[in-house]
Amino acid sequence: MRSSTPSPADPDAWNAYLAEGNARQARKRVGADAVIRDSAGRVLLVEPTYKPGWDLPGGMAEANEAPEDAVVRELVEELGLRVSLRGLLVLDWIASHGPWDDQLAFVFDGGSLAADEVSELRPQGDDGEVRRIAFVHADEAVSWLPQRTGLRLAAAMNALKSGQLVYLRNGLPALPVKE
Repeated sequence: MRSSTPSPADPDAWNAYLAEGNARQARKRVGADAVIRDSAGRVLLVEPTYKPGWDLPGGMAEANEAPEDAVVRELVEELGLRVSLRGLLVLDWIASHGPWDDQLAFVFDGGSLAADEVSELRPQGDDGEVRRIAFVHADEAVSWLPQRTGLRLAAAMNALKSGQLVYLRNGLPALPVKE
């Protein structure tokens, strides 16, 4: 334990001091998904090979990777899909559960795909993380997803309509909604 705080005038000692504090800070897992629609407004869902059920396209951020970069990377790796994100729709804080620590889940607006893009969309990659894909009406898609993800999708669809970012805790509104 240090007896005194070093001065920023000594960059090596100061950076070592900051690194020591940083090492004691909590780490958060970060997930980043996208709501991607077809021309009929249906939502893209993916069926992963590594867990049961359906999910939104996206995945986990790597160390020091921004959430928006993570979802763009995951869409390319898993679907060969390059999108320009149109904004953040949902931020959901998920409490620790089972073996997992808490997590921040970001849901971005991935826009709409043209008919030719939809017809060419296939799971990609050597790792085979996506078994299959489906475009489903949003109301129905919510029931295809695990409960918390379904709640997140419903909030994202509302955010698309309202133009307002939604903050959730475990899939539920965390702050009063302004009317």
